[in-house]
Parts: sequence; structure tokens; C-alpha cells
Amino acid sequence: MAKAATKTTEGEVHPALDWVKWGVVAVLVVGGVVGNWYFQEQSVLARAIALVALAAVAGFVGLQTDRGRALLEVAREARQEIRRVVWPTRQETTQTTFVVLALIVLFALILWGLDSLLSWLVQGVIG
Repeated sequence: MAKAATKTTEGEVHPALDWVKWGVVAVLVVGGVVGNWYFQEQSVLARAIALVALAAVAGFVGLQTDRGRALLEVAREARQEIRRVVWPTRQETTQTTFVVLALIVLFALILWGLDSLLSWLVQGVIG
């Protein structure tokens, strides 16, 4: 398993600094949970705003780590891949939807017919 590390301006790697940052993230998350419980008498809107602010700060700190930067790079690459996808036209989407609906109706009728046939056979055997 690779060690998490943070590069400094000199190019040195400090894995301990990443652990400190993840510790800060953990403290922020726990602080948000405890604070939300402690201030339960306050309005939901105020608590929600505080939680969103804490989540933003925790996310920012998390993205400053080696793994956070790697996650950001994966997100950028995924966004580029989405732009490369050739999406179907509206006409293709509509036609495919109608084909799927027609097949659903067809299979529903087949299952209804089989159910009726088996029901008729069972009634004939049982009497």
C-alpha cells in the first residue's frame, strides 16, 4: 500500500504532514456531528449552514493531501471522458424508449398468457 505524502516547495515528501491534515479533517467532521447535536435547539437552517461550511473546509483540507490531489485528478479525467462521449440524439433516445416499452408490453402479454395457461391446467388437475 502506498504511503500518503505531501510534497513541499523543495520537492521533499512529508507523510506526517498528510496525517496531520487527515487528523484535521477528522476533527472537523466529529466537531460537525457533535456541534449539530449540541446546538439542536438552534434553527435547522443555521445548523445546516454551519455543517456545509465545515464540510467545505474539511473538503479543502482533504484535497491538500496526496490522496486528495489524486482524487481531484481522477475527477478531472472523468469530466474529460464525459465530454468525449457521443450522446444519442433526441430522436434516437425516443425511438429506443419506444422499442423498450414495446418489448415490455410483449413480455407482459407472454407472461400473462403463460400464467393463464398454467392456471387453467392446474384447475383442470385439481378439479
